[in-house]
Amino acid sequence: MAEVILSGFADEGPVSKRAEEQFTMMRALGLSYYTIRFIDVGNGVKNVMELTAQEIQTLQKLHREFGIAVSSIGSPLGKVKLRDVEDGTDNRYVPFREYLDTEVKRAIELAHAFDTKLIRGFSYYHPAGSNPWDHLNQAADQLSEIVALCAAEGLVYGSEVESHLIGGDGETLIALHEKIDSPNTCIIMDVGNMESMGHSPDRVFAEYVKTKPGLGWIHIKGFNAPANRPMLNRAKKRGLTRFIPVDQGDAGHEMVLRDFLTLVPHLHRKFVKMGVPGVFIDLEPHVKGGGQFGGFSGIDGFGVAFRALCNLLDYLGYAYHLSGYEDLTMP
Repeated sequence: MAEVILSGFADEGPVSKRAEEQFTMMRALGLSYYTIRFIDVGNGVKNVMELTAQEIQTLQKLHREFGIAVSSIGSPLGKVKLRDVEDGTDNRYVPFREYLDTEVKRAIELAHAFDTKLIRGFSYYHPAGSNPWDHLNQAADQLSEIVALCAAEGLVYGSEVESHLIGGDGETLIALHEKIDSPNTCIIMDVGNMESMGHSPDRVFAEYVKTKPGLGWIHIKGFNAPANRPMLNRAKKRGLTRFIPVDQGDAGHEMVLRDFLTLVPHLHRKFVKMGVPGVFIDLEPHVKGGGQFGGFSGIDGFGVAFRALCNLLDYLGYAYHLSGYEDLTMP
């Protein structure tokens, strides 16, 4: 059985987001990969896209010292307006050619600097209140150019499902995927993102099934669905929301991960041929809150969410590796 590789958005752990604290948490949990998004390398918290050359060098050194690697660049690519129209949101618009020459180019540079083949991205904001299908062709055209730049560099662009984007459900994401028609793009399923939009677990599974021909990897954030009111009331008193560990009442994850297990061998072979170490399951738990560009779990919450994920994967029969005694060596 092909193993999956467990990873996570380490910035959700330490309040400080200091690099050393992120890596200490991940390695103590037995994880050897992380998705880089927000991080403090000594000059304040920055998005990965804003790191200086010196900060990148410092992180490369820390990666070697901690024995940790980057699974994907957790970029915000594609979280901009598709069209330059006022729609009552604060979302940015960047002219497309400028976007290619600046932010897309930067994400590609970072992928090479951190020795990863994967860039997490999104599928553009259509004007608020409009039908995403009316903008799908334009989004596909622009994403195709982004994917082509990634492909030329041997990289893969993953489009994550999320609300208010053109790729906001399985049907629109697979339509975009088919129009782009490149082996260097894939869909990133996120059950919690869909459940938080109001989809029932059964509906989430149906949307997941639509994405299967284009799936690449999965993000994990539990959501209390169907709603358990007594549990939610207790959580509210502690200042928490409906994001939960995946073994605490999130029916959608069990259904999706049970089926995803059947895809792992094929995806493993595909990714390894592209220079990716395997199939990632990436923890992004949000158990203490989340928003448009990130989330927070705390070191304790990240650990709780990670153990919950392992419980569910064990129950479903997944194979994965956490650092153990046989991996230890003297520095």
